[in-house]
Amino acid sequence: MSLSHTAAEYMLSDALLPDPSSARAKGLRLELPSDRLLKFVTVGLPLFLVSLAFAREFSVGSQISCFSPTNFTGKQSAYTDTACWDSLIHHGFDAEGRAVTKSLWALKVFPYSLLVVAVLMYLPYLLWRYAAAPALHCDLLFIIDELDKSYNRSVRLVQHMKKVQEASAEPEQFWEEYERARRERYFEFPLLERYLTCKQHAHALVFIYILRNLLLLLFLAATCLYLVFLHLNIFFQDEFSCSIKTGLLQEEPHIPALIPCKLVFFSVFQIISLSVGSVYVLLIPVVIYNALQLCQWDKGLLSVYEMLPAFDLLSRRMLTCPLNDLNVILLFLRANISELTSFSRLNAVSALREATANKEDIDTVIDFMTLLAGLETTKPKH
Repeated sequence: MSLSHTAAEYMLSDALLPDPSSARAKGLRLELPSDRLLKFVTVGLPLFLVSLAFAREFSVGSQISCFSPTNFTGKQSAYTDTACWDSLIHHGFDAEGRAVTKSLWALKVFPYSLLVVAVLMYLPYLLWRYAAAPALHCDLLFIIDELDKSYNRSVRLVQHMKKVQEASAEPEQFWEEYERARRERYFEFPLLERYLTCKQHAHALVFIYILRNLLLLLFLAATCLYLVFLHLNIFFQDEFSCSIKTGLLQEEPHIPALIPCKLVFFSVFQIISLSVGSVYVLLIPVVIYNALQLCQWDKGLLSVYEMLPAFDLLSRRMLTCPLNDLNVILLFLRANISELTSFSRLNAVSALREATANKEDIDTVIDFMTLLAGLETTKPKH
């Protein structure tokens, strides 16, 4: 039996987790993957399309082409194009023959309005980064460290129990003491459980997260409405009548009253607006889903840790409304699962637990490690 006990001791010593490195604090993800995707698309798409529009403007030159009279010189034609581009006012007549004017200035400021849209889409990210991310970073670092330490404490407790059981002359008395200790919660982790319970009654993180998604939803809807307004009022008019009879040219008889002009960049702006509007409409359900995922508990992660002795936060306390900071922390723990070293080991133990024939003999990782230590033959059957 000494050989089996020695092997079990080595197995338990290997089960201990190494001390966390300082790189963990730098590697924590403070954004969910869906939020990171939303930030990349909502901010990057208008910036990319605007850069293409500006590049075309610089390469092509004039964004307007006016049909000047044949008696105009080259300089006069260039002046006509410049004057009509500066004014961008369409002169027409209504059904009763009265003169009406319509400003097309929204076309000139359209690229700059997309820059404003990109800045607005970046504001929710700044809100989260400076109002919630520092506190969330501290919470995640503490909880991840405590979960790994709880696992290590359980393994060390198994090592101690193995030595006590080997030295015990009466196995029945040993298991009675073990069951009494479990009933009286001698194995609990009060600091971690109380901290998680405290976060269950806090609402700062969840408020900022919901506010972030509401702001993003508001900006997406406002942008879509703005693009719809442009299409209904301006983006169907690529030709307009321009008047240059102003200022010193107002009394010149050889200058016609109206000069027809065509917007060269019109189709490009149509494609840009349709692209931005279509993508933003598709992103609205994603934002709604991000906000609605806080309406239910993410119990999959902490349920694995209920294999630890007396760690029953889920079964005893997770019965309140899920709109609290603890649920937000659970979502980000799921996103930082690679930093939680003990989770993969406990998940493997959980899989072995499900595949074990005598499942009634394995309630926690203490029981499983006890089986590894070769104590199953001395443990009384229930």
